[in-house]
Formats: sequence, structure tokens, C-alpha cells
Amino acid sequence: MSIRIGSIAPDFEADSTQGRIRFHQWIGDSWCVLFSHPKDFTPVCTTELAAPNYPLIGDPELRIAKLYEMLPEAAGSSSSGRTPADNQTVRTVFVIGLDKTIKAMFSYPMTTGRNFDEVLRLLDSIQLTARFRVATPVNWKQGEDVIIAGSVSDEEAKKLYPKGWRAPKPYVRIVPPPG
Repeated sequence: MSIRIGSIAPDFEADSTQGRIRFHQWIGDSWCVLFSHPKDFTPVCTTELAAPNYPLIGDPELRIAKLYEMLPEAAGSSSSGRTPADNQTVRTVFVIGLDKTIKAMFSYPMTTGRNFDEVLRLLDSIQLTARFRVATPVNWKQGEDVIIAGSVSDEEAKKLYPKGWRAPKPYVRIVPPPG
């Protein structure tokens, strides 16, 4: 099984700082951001731990890291003795939608901290585009203009946006944010 955008997020059971969880059950009917750290007491990851408020999920047998294809099966079955360099691929962020599918994923190198403003911007965009047939342009922030999705014909767009749109190019139809 390959993990890609559109894949069902693998379910798992694990201990966490909120007790034992079954991942899909814990997500419930919510959006979820799942991200991982390669090892305890790494300097960049330590700065990330203080940023958001979330439960920590343990993975001492490396099952979740393998399930989400951040480590190969040959990585063994214990985090004991593994160095941060051994686990450097365990730095992926997964955004999971209401339907339990992966909506976005991106990996960071060990030397670069994650930008939680960007993670939240991405989540805002994905949630907006899940509700409305729009896309968000480069550097978009919540409340800014959006682009009518390319899958929407001009005829359909006229019904959805009776006030019209700006079109610097025929395929770029800009409207105020819906909703």
C-alpha cells in the first residue's frame, strides 16, 4: 500500500498522552493533522513540541512510522538504539480530512523546523476548497480572494457567482471568498 494524497489514512491503536487511542475513532468527525518526530531530545523537534496543543502518540516499535511509510520495513521493530539520523525520514506532516483520507502531506529535513503558520494556512485552504468549488492562489490567506476551480464551466460559474469575476487570464477567474 502506498500513502498518497487521496489514500485512506491508515488506522492504528497506540498509547498516547490521552491514554490508549484507536486513531480513526479518536479523529471522529474532525479534521486531523498528524505529524511525527524522529527521536526524543532532538533540537529542532524540541522547538516544535511547544508550538501547538495536541496529544503525543508513542511508537516505540516503529509500527506507525512504517504504516505511514516514513520508515522501511527493514528498519527493525524497536526505536531503542536508533539515532535521529536513522529516523530522519520520520518528519512528515499528514493532513487528514473528514472522510479519513489524506488531503496533504509534506516532509521536512531534520535541520528545518516546521512552519505551523503554513500548516494552518494549508488546513484553511483545504477546508475551504472541500466546501466550495474554488482553489487558493499562491500565498493565499483566509479571507483573501480565491480562484474558481478549473472544473467549473463559465456557465456554471455564472450561476455560482452572479456578480461575476475578474479574469486576468481566461482560465484564472478570481472571486471574493465564498461563505
